[in-house]
Amino acid sequence: MRSATAPETKDARGSSAPQRSEQKDPLERPRLTSTVPREYVHRASLAEVFLSSCKKIGENTFALTGQWPRAHTFFNSPDGRSHDHLQAVETIRQIGIFLAHSEFGVPLGHQFVMRDISATTYPEHLRIGNSPSDLAIETVFTRERRNTILGVDIVIRRGEHVVATGDGHFTCVSPAAYRRLRGTALTTTINHRPTGRAPSEYGRTLPIDLVLAPTDRPNVWRLNPVPGHPVMFDHEGDHMPGMVLLEAARQAACALAGPGNSVLPTATVNTFQQYTEFGVPCWIEAVELPTRQRGVFSVQVTGLQNGQQVFSTQLSGPRIPSPRAFPEGFDGVTASLPSPRVGVVPVAASVSG
Repeated sequence: MRSATAPETKDARGSSAPQRSEQKDPLERPRLTSTVPREYVHRASLAEVFLSSCKKIGENTFALTGQWPRAHTFFNSPDGRSHDHLQAVETIRQIGIFLAHSEFGVPLGHQFVMRDISATTYPEHLRIGNSPSDLAIETVFTRERRNTILGVDIVIRRGEHVVATGDGHFTCVSPAAYRRLRGTALTTTINHRPTGRAPSEYGRTLPIDLVLAPTDRPNVWRLNPVPGHPVMFDHEGDHMPGMVLLEAARQAACALAGPGNSVLPTATVNTFQQYTEFGVPCWIEAVELPTRQRGVFSVQVTGLQNGQQVFSTQLSGPRIPSPRAFPEGFDGVTASLPSPRVGVVPVAASVSG
């Protein structure tokens, strides 16, 4: 029988120490709040780290805390008054990677290959208040197929309300194996071409956030992100980040909703079959799905590259009016963002976004 031990709490450095039951020294400095190490969630910018602490409460169960800012340059609703569904998806992604590194011994430098990630959000509890949104996150870490497939099941609360639930599964690849796997893809670049289309056609307000370009086929677009986008391309990589693909699905759904309409995602089921390469056109196709839920718009979005499906997303949510778009150049950086350097693979580019 294992001896009982005090639950462990991860500090901002990712190290753990038993909780002390004795009374604190009154002169002891209070523990201050900070983010978890950015390296443990594969982010270059500290501003993009949404987790702040982790406590182990069972063999595979954890209580984490996090925070969403009141204003974010990318993760926000069209009117800027609510947190974004994809921000919840990004938080789930960060939790899986953080726990794999900090609790289950996956070394820094390993690549994480996302198999699937899903989330449901509750818009009535996502409204932005007068302070940042502090989160309490219940997580169960799962391991399947002799520990080759890792996963998380997550409930995110804000105060007494559940704001999101979700899950995700991924595998890990050593740096040497990743180099063998990717080969010449390590040196390819993104072929971005400005379209001049109004962001409001795709549910966005800023031109820099557009990731789709129209084609001569109905309900089919070419994947066309801005390579230097500060959130979707937070750090270097050798293939399209997952967040680019999920944003493409959102924008395709908004475009499919019709003139003057957009979609507020409340549920997404996302699966990834292959890497989406930089140097080859990726075609995004969207089809409306039947639904019995009144007022809900449901869409199946797929990405195709070289005739092969690379990802799919089933997205649903209510129709909303299209947002008011700001003009090209409004953000002051659209025309001046540099392309990400390629040829050097950073920490776990495989699920970097």
